[in-house]
Amino acid sequence: MLWAGVAAVALAFLVALEIAARHYGMRGPITNQVREVVFAPKSGPLLYAGMALMSVVLPWRERLIAFGVAAGIDVVFFLVRWAADAKMMFGNGALWVTLACAVIAVTRRTGRERALLLKGVGLGLLLVAGRKTGDTWLLITSRTRPTVLDQYVATADHALGNPSWVVGRLVEATGTVGNHILDYVYIQLAVAAVLVTVYQLRNVAAERRFPQHHLVRTFLVIGLLGPGIYMIYPVVGPIFAYGADGGHWAVADLWPNTVTPLTAPQHMPFNDFTPRNCMPSLHTAWATAIFIHSRKGPRLLRYGGTFWLIATLGATLGFGYHYGTDIVTGVIFTLMIEAALRAQTRDWDRAGLQLAAYAAVVFTTLLLAFRYLPMQIAEHRWFSGPLILLAMLSVIYGYVRVTRQWDPKPAPAPRPELQPEPV
Repeated sequence: MLWAGVAAVALAFLVALEIAARHYGMRGPITNQVREVVFAPKSGPLLYAGMALMSVVLPWRERLIAFGVAAGIDVVFFLVRWAADAKMMFGNGALWVTLACAVIAVTRRTGRERALLLKGVGLGLLLVAGRKTGDTWLLITSRTRPTVLDQYVATADHALGNPSWVVGRLVEATGTVGNHILDYVYIQLAVAAVLVTVYQLRNVAAERRFPQHHLVRTFLVIGLLGPGIYMIYPVVGPIFAYGADGGHWAVADLWPNTVTPLTAPQHMPFNDFTPRNCMPSLHTAWATAIFIHSRKGPRLLRYGGTFWLIATLGATLGFGYHYGTDIVTGVIFTLMIEAALRAQTRDWDRAGLQLAAYAAVVFTTLLLAFRYLPMQIAEHRWFSGPLILLAMLSVIYGYVRVTRQWDPKPAPAPRPELQPEPV
């Protein structure tokens, strides 16, 4: 019943977004996904990542067959597109195989086996649909929010030392190599999430059941709630509001070499195609979730989770996509969701719910402060800056403290019995 309810809500949400997108003259997430059955996909790695998630319910022999069939279909599509001189991109094969598994589940499987395979297919398609949904949300924010709050956030960012300007200059100093590495990390965040999730779900095929909590649950909730906050708190980012990418809509061409002057902030009109996707930073939120869920993996996975978090922070700030305040709220946003989801799997554990409520209060308080008290925050930066970081650290400390109570403690080693010495 839970999975059926989730599927119904997800379908209704996708239909609503499709209608909204059509209202603004755009293709919605459902149309874009259906087109990728035949036309070149936007992201081939994402489709293969979704198929990899689906394949966790299959035994190894069937996984190899699935990937082989997907690669063969992509070769055929590649040759046809090459002959027709069409846009080149792989990934159709992965989508075909995933849809074929859904058909097999309905027509050839029964009982628990059918439910398990459908869950796997749903997990893979939800990852892909989440990307399509996010793209549609971003277009809607640009069409429905003609003014942005960048001046308020940039003013409050003085208390944190204007980190986007600092990191932006550092990224410029690294040259093309640093830019390419950070750009790849930023774009392929979903692939990193799949690697962690595949490790977490590695025993599903053998145990024939999913664990109660895994990374995809957190990823999807972040993606569902985050864009709603974009509608309330529209911010485009320093490279657009204060950089050359903003064109004549920008305040001035200041980023990343010249820090913004400390003046009273105002609402500023902006164009109707730049996404208002800064507050909070969902890339930071997702990278934080990857970091948290990689902690119980092997050493290589833990190192990878740490690298992805650090590199994502460098990219979000260094490319001018986010302010420092966005990063702080993104971390708190993730811990709030993670605590609530983990509390739900423990019969709504009281400590977890209290932590989620506390994180929500801190998150809301910071948003209100950045909006209504930015000048006071900037003018008293030596007090407000540490206070903002302390608020974030208090949520992190609370999360670590509560989750340590949930984690099973290793049983003490049995003490050897003392034997009497022979006389």
